[in-house]
Amino acid sequence: MLTHPQFDPVAIQLGPIAIHWYGLTYLVAFGLFLWLASLRVQHSPFRESGWTRRDVEDLLFYGVLGVIIGGRIGYVLFYKPGYYASHPLEVFEVWKGGMAFHGGLLGVLVAMAVFARMRGRRWLEVTDLIAPCVPTGLASGRIGNFINGELWGRAADPSLPWAMVFPQSGTDLPRHPSPLYQFGLEGLLLFVLLWLYARKPRALGQVSAAFLVGYGVFRFIAEYFREPDGFLGLLALGMSMGQWLCLPMIAAGAALWLWAGRRR
Repeated sequence: MLTHPQFDPVAIQLGPIAIHWYGLTYLVAFGLFLWLASLRVQHSPFRESGWTRRDVEDLLFYGVLGVIIGGRIGYVLFYKPGYYASHPLEVFEVWKGGMAFHGGLLGVLVAMAVFARMRGRRWLEVTDLIAPCVPTGLASGRIGNFINGELWGRAADPSLPWAMVFPQSGTDLPRHPSPLYQFGLEGLLLFVLLWLYARKPRALGQVSAAFLVGYGVFRFIAEYFREPDGFLGLLALGMSMGQWLCLPMIAAGAALWLWAGRRR
C-alpha cells in the first residue's frame, strides 16, 4: 500500500516570493494550449479562414478570464450558495480556493462568444478550434491536485496495488488516487481521442460536441472513485454533484453533434 508523498506545495522560494507547484501547472497548461492551438490553425479549415498565432494568443487571454471568473462563480452557485449568500465578500477571495470545472466551462463558452462577436467569427468555429487543446490543460491541473494532496479518492481495497493513503484526509484508509485517474481519463485519453477525431473534416460544432460528451462521460466515471465533497456528500440516486453536472453536459453534447450533422 502506497502513501502520498506529501510534496511541499511551494516549488521555488525566492525571498518573500513563493512559487507554488499548482501555479506552475497552470503555466504548463497555458503553454500547451498555445502550442497545440498554433498547430491547429495551420490545418483546414482554420488555415483557409485566416487564423493566426496572434488570434491564438488572444484566445488564451479570453479563455483565462473565462476560466477564473466562471470557475469561481460556478463554485459559489453549484457548491456553496448558502454559505456565500451569508458571506458575500468571500466570493472575491479566490486565493482561499474554490473553483468548479463546470463553471469554468460556462465561463469559457461566454468568453469565446465575446471573442467570436468581436472578430466576426462563428462561435462554434472558435470552440471547435480550442476543444482538442483543452484536455492537456486539464491533465496538468490534475497533476497539481495530486501534488497538493487534494481531491483524494474514495476508500479502496487494500489489495489494490496502487491504493494510496492520503494523510491530508485525516485517516489512514487506503484510497483511490483519483486525481491520477482524472489525469489519465479526462486529460490524456480525451486529448488523444479528440485530436485524432478533429484531424478529419467534421461538421461545424461536432468537435465541440465530442469534447462535451467525452469529458462528461470520463468525469462521470471518475467521480465513482473520487471522495465527494464533505459538505455535500452524495446527492439523489447516490450520485455526486460532479456527476449531476455532467449529465446536462453529455446531453447537450449529444444534441449538438446530431444537430451539426443534420445541418451539414
